[in-house]
Amino acid sequence: MEDKRKIALERAKTLKSRIDDYLKVRPSILKGREKTEEIKARKQRILDLLGGSESDWNDYKWQVKNRISNVDVLTKLIRLRDDEVDAIRKVDKLFRWAISPYYLSLIDPDELFDPIKLMAMPTFLEVEDTYEDLDPMGEEYTNPAGTITRRYPDRLIINVTNECAMYCRFCQRRRNIGQADEHAPKTEIQQSIDYIRENPEIRDVLVTGGDPLTLSDKQLDWILGELHAIDHVEYIRLGSRTPVTMPQRVTDSLVDVLKKYHPVFINTHFNHPMEITEESKEACEKLANAGIPLGNQAVLLNGVNNDKFVMRSLNHELLKIRVKPYYIFHAKAVKGTRHFNTSIDDGIEIMEYLRGYTSGMAIPTYIVNAPKGKGKTPILPEYLVSRGKNSFTIRTWEGEVLTCENQPTMDLKEAIKSQK
Repeated sequence: MEDKRKIALERAKTLKSRIDDYLKVRPSILKGREKTEEIKARKQRILDLLGGSESDWNDYKWQVKNRISNVDVLTKLIRLRDDEVDAIRKVDKLFRWAISPYYLSLIDPDELFDPIKLMAMPTFLEVEDTYEDLDPMGEEYTNPAGTITRRYPDRLIINVTNECAMYCRFCQRRRNIGQADEHAPKTEIQQSIDYIRENPEIRDVLVTGGDPLTLSDKQLDWILGELHAIDHVEYIRLGSRTPVTMPQRVTDSLVDVLKKYHPVFINTHFNHPMEITEESKEACEKLANAGIPLGNQAVLLNGVNNDKFVMRSLNHELLKIRVKPYYIFHAKAVKGTRHFNTSIDDGIEIMEYLRGYTSGMAIPTYIVNAPKGKGKTPILPEYLVSRGKNSFTIRTWEGEVLTCENQPTMDLKEAIKSQK
């Protein structure tokens, strides 16, 4: 027994050494819930300059009304260099931008490469990008009716708005953003619902945009009610970054609407642990407490999260607020956003340092979207080294190569019959 315990202790020591590098780096990774006091101070400064109160701050309608989309206003709220101001003015002529007061409060003004700043604030790189494709997913060719995008046999997307709480600089649908908020006309949404009703193979509907949670409770109630009433629609999903960029939108009245139509799932979009704050935690837990399962769809972004330790920390922080890491998307090549693109090697390295180094609950699937809407393709490190008729060889998460028996599949029914 003592020998076995000794072996176990040695193994535990080895296992701990496997994550020593992460444990050393972890305290230096920005986390929103560890920066609460700094965020509060920036929030108060924003409120003072905008003439708002605490109750205003907690009102999502105030947040929307006071989105910052003018560089002269922005410079009063955050320190910017002259070249940053010039870049924003140039981008403003090509692409829309806007930042919610809440999301602005997460930015450290003293850090040039602050990850929140990179995601929210235009840079000259958007103007210098010579790439022309604004629709890499070919969504304009996968629209059979209304505002639908259909790429798979049994599920589809309804795009209900172009509005978001904040316009991310890496957005794949920036072609739809325009210069004004526009919800899809009710007639077009009705056409989408009619299409679903007429195609009984559709069992899964994703409501997205833009951000569907920018619709009113009444509008959402109508859309979800219509979909829920279709017998062959088994569940409804909503894709929303609002819990990240404007968590005040998750009100009790919104939750009351959503929980009427179970099963309802929400996939949200945290990209960095700095985005996980006490306020976003409260929003996610309010949804989870209403029985709404939450998943996270991160995008792999150069300079933001293309780091094996940052992504591991993000996934750990997500689980703490009851959000399951679901996907890491390889960033798409969209005009004006390609400075965020990474090599696929970055994604594979991240996956290599998740499997085995953390729990399976904290491991999303790394996805590359095939060009022109050809579908999601999972990308994994190679663990299967070779296989033969009677054996297969694997590489473990620690890099050890082992051979396992490749047992043929038994014909279970025949085996049971032969016993009679």
